[in-house]
Amino acid sequence: MPPGNDVEPLRLFRTLAVHDELASRMRPLGAGILGHPRLRPRERELLILRTCARAGAEYEWGVHAIAFGAPLGLTERQLAATVHGTADDPAWSEHDARLIAAVDALYDGDSIPDRLWAALARRLGDDQLLELVIVVGWYRLLSCVINVAQVELEPWAPRFPEGPRAA
Repeated sequence: MPPGNDVEPLRLFRTLAVHDELASRMRPLGAGILGHPRLRPRERELLILRTCARAGAEYEWGVHAIAFGAPLGLTERQLAATVHGTADDPAWSEHDARLIAAVDALYDGDSIPDRLWAALARRLGDDQLLELVIVVGWYRLLSCVINVAQVELEPWAPRFPEGPRAA
């Protein structure tokens, strides 16, 4: 923490700091996903929130729900649907539903069916499609680290809404 800074680093970053060399190699990809996206920020956050929900990474879901999801206009109903809903949930627009379905397909089988890929390609460019896959993969990796390391929830971040998680 820089001198004179009262803000505690996120607990995830403190966890990663036990291997500072690895953390420093991970940082550019994470920063690139958040800071220089080709996807629209709302699309990116839907992908992240759904990936974290599917993986049971309540820590990362909560951080993104409060820091990005709500400020980008995701409603409480939509945030809950990232955890409990399906791609068919009425909370989603057609495009949102495709993004949720893409996360589910990648999570369940590390692939996206041709028909869904074609539907996504009608709205997203090749660069955005590649970024979609990388965002989901990156947050799946982070979710694994968070779950295995049992990163403690941030006191200011929301928890998963009540109810069963989507499977």
